[in-house]
Amino acid sequence: MMRPGAKQYMVARPLYSEESFAEEHEKVYRHRKTMLDHVKQYFTCDSQRAKSAALSLLPVISWVKIYRIKEWLLSDIVSGVSTGLVAVLQGLAYCLLASLPPWYGLFSAFFPVVVYFLLGTSRHISVGPFPVLSLMIGSVVTRLIPDDGLEGPPVNITGLEGLSKDEQRVLVASSLTFLVGIMQLAMGILQVGFVVMYLSDTLVSGFTTAAAIHILVSQLKFVLGLQVPGLSGPLSIIYTLEIIFNKITSTNVCDVVISLVIMVIVFIVKELNDRFKSKLPVPIPIEVIMTVIACGVSYAFDFKSRYGIDVVGHIPKGYEPPVAPNMHIFKETAVEAFPIAIVGFAVAFSVAKVYAVKHDYTIEGNQELIAFGVSNIFGASFKSFAASTALSRSAVQESTGGKTQVAGLLSAIIVMIVTLAIGFLLEPLPKSVLGAVVIVNLKGMLMQFKDVPYLWRRDKPDCVVWMGTCFASILLGLDLGLAAGLGVELISVVIRAQFPRCSVLANIRGTDIYKDRKDYIDIYEPEGVKIFRIPSPIFFANIEFFRGKLVEAVGFNPLRVLRKRNKALRMIRKLLKKGDLQWTSKGFLNTSCGPIKESEDESNMEELDLPTDFKDLPVRIDWNAELPANIIVPRVDLHSLILDFAAVSFLDISALKGLKTSLKELIRVEVDVYIVACDPYILQKLHDCCFFDDEVQPSMFFLTLHDAMLHILEKHPETTEKKSDYEKIMTTVTIHHPGGNLRSRDRFGQVPETRF
Repeated sequence: MMRPGAKQYMVARPLYSEESFAEEHEKVYRHRKTMLDHVKQYFTCDSQRAKSAALSLLPVISWVKIYRIKEWLLSDIVSGVSTGLVAVLQGLAYCLLASLPPWYGLFSAFFPVVVYFLLGTSRHISVGPFPVLSLMIGSVVTRLIPDDGLEGPPVNITGLEGLSKDEQRVLVASSLTFLVGIMQLAMGILQVGFVVMYLSDTLVSGFTTAAAIHILVSQLKFVLGLQVPGLSGPLSIIYTLEIIFNKITSTNVCDVVISLVIMVIVFIVKELNDRFKSKLPVPIPIEVIMTVIACGVSYAFDFKSRYGIDVVGHIPKGYEPPVAPNMHIFKETAVEAFPIAIVGFAVAFSVAKVYAVKHDYTIEGNQELIAFGVSNIFGASFKSFAASTALSRSAVQESTGGKTQVAGLLSAIIVMIVTLAIGFLLEPLPKSVLGAVVIVNLKGMLMQFKDVPYLWRRDKPDCVVWMGTCFASILLGLDLGLAAGLGVELISVVIRAQFPRCSVLANIRGTDIYKDRKDYIDIYEPEGVKIFRIPSPIFFANIEFFRGKLVEAVGFNPLRVLRKRNKALRMIRKLLKKGDLQWTSKGFLNTSCGPIKESEDESNMEELDLPTDFKDLPVRIDWNAELPANIIVPRVDLHSLILDFAAVSFLDISALKGLKTSLKELIRVEVDVYIVACDPYILQKLHDCCFFDDEVQPSMFFLTLHDAMLHILEKHPETTEKKSDYEKIMTTVTIHHPGGNLRSRDRFGQVPETRF
């Protein structure tokens, strides 16, 4: 029944196979570039390309030329000051995660920002310490320089002799950061920014949630005022919790009270900021306010001496001279450096994409890699640790009106002022305040646990990736957990590609549309015709699955049928030779008096897989009719099979061989096979790989499913003989030929309306 008011369209065109379409429509010749052509183009240089390269390497030139001083400068100043205050606090707080003296966090909030201002393509992210990276660096630092009170490094690393424990840790962190920067710069130069695509949103969500739990546990010692050594490696979180619970009776009550007050107030105000962000001109910088208050109260009441609270302590003025990285540390940290480089870039690029879409500009992944690589190399030379972007800090920079990286540069100037002039004001700040601020800012990452029920309902494989990544990262550590998560993700992709949901299609009656036969009621399936669809690439891992599903769809094993038929031919020939079987005008006549037994001839078994040969027989045998001498061969009611390749994006060599074998088996049992909607590049590959021969021919390829079906119905008019007159008219074959001739066929010999 046609929908009332529905628009209709009618197409009158020839029935096309791939060959006939190619004959009538000439293709445009296109020169395909070879790998050598791409290499030559990459290294070819002219003035225009040099100018483009300079602009791409220094994106600041592009946006400075269009900078609107009157409209943007005031917003950037307000944003820069607000972001700078938050960057100071987060620099101190996140430095504790890296197991370094707090003031080195100020270095990480300054040097990378200056370089990113020149090289970065995002105008809104705030570059600097990121808690997940800080924790990953801290795990490496505590592995090489354990927090066990012993002097000197546990491993024999040249260049650490004569340094204090803090100096050793700073050298480890800066050398690791330098190596991370080299890796990011190399990936940017080699144009491999696409690697971040392998980190799905689900994997990143599970990983950052696990990192939030690690961060939470690592900050408990500051919140509770306990002396807990930093641990790293598999199950370190379990061992850390065990130590904390064993020392719980030594908790500093004053630290706990301060932390709880800070967390409650900061949490409430941040919720108010979120709820009334449309009405507030600038979010309330509650972390900064509470830090100033805590510093004042701690100084006034001398918390350090009176209550034994651990404070930030002496903050040296100014910057330290640059230092060269330690090559021996490179060897010890190379394995951990790569995931740090990937995670740092992936998080920053993800946040940058969000703001780029929101403010309608583009970012370039490879240039971002170069920017972060150079930022980390430059920063590491001045003893900062790996930088990325903290989500909360970037949100402050964007929400306070930041238009460009001028806001980021101004935030770095605020950090510089604190470092050079007023850092001493932060000396009485309790570390429990920093721990509380870090824990409150984990809310966004911890709330990602709410994704699990949604993922389980919508996409169970993605849910498995999330949970696998999260639990592996919690138990094994962030570096091994990320690797395990990537493994789970790749396995899920392989499983989806290796075991796709194949289906048998049917025609939606009265249309040229074909859908899964299980999903619709009003469908039409001509007798003896099957349409099989595989919705994935066909390659070495799923070719056997494809062949098995194909056998299941057609309802018989063509190789087994072929062997049965060839065995039957052997027996018929043997009976004719002995005289036990004769050919008459009425068919085969059995002249043997006794029962005829089938003999198993084990010789020449490979001949059973060859095409059936009737050349020395008096007649071609109809395998679906009754056979002589009580010979039984499986009946095959299928005469045509259509393979829908619309979703097949590529075939490898193993798949080509398996596909050709399957096609030959079907053709040899007298089933016509048609392949439709095949990608032109796959078709060209089939020609290049000598796929076609006397049995498998290019004529089996058709443009669309409907073309192939009309061809089959024209070739096998008996297909519709058992249908009612109405159905017969509905399945009339009408073909418009280029010459204008019209050929049609129906039960009454009349030319009906063109319908299918």
